[in-house]
Amino acid sequence: MDETDHRLIAALRHDARVSLSDLASILGLSRATVRARLARLRERGEIVGFSVVTRADVRQDPVRGMMMIGIEGRGADRISRQLSNMADLRAVHSTNGRWDLIVEIGTETLEQFDAVLARIRRLDGVISSETSLLLKTLKAV
Repeated sequence: MDETDHRLIAALRHDARVSLSDLASILGLSRATVRARLARLRERGEIVGFSVVTRADVRQDPVRGMMMIGIEGRGADRISRQLSNMADLRAVHSTNGRWDLIVEIGTETLEQFDAVLARIRRLDGVISSETSLLLKTLKAV
């Protein structure tokens, strides 16, 4: 892939429904060239598909963070089930290394965020945690 292919993909990531004419204008190429490059990228497997992103997919909670959780003994399955029922948790991940679980938290306010942290820390079997607030998203998939 060359720089033009990268620019084409970047434009499609911004708006995958953009017309060939608009892509040609953005990239300073002819419509036929854009169509050919797009076909070649798909044939080579560089572009494997297009998807729809709904409003729910991009919901931005004003306060977001990641909490790493250490669990005592073999309580990870039980605690994972309890965490899965908490509305303010966007995802629960099992992991390896120092932490047993990582949860993604999203709330409207810092006070709500703090309450979620306190609720998780009170779960029987949670022995340690570390939390990082997400300040700015530089790239989202």
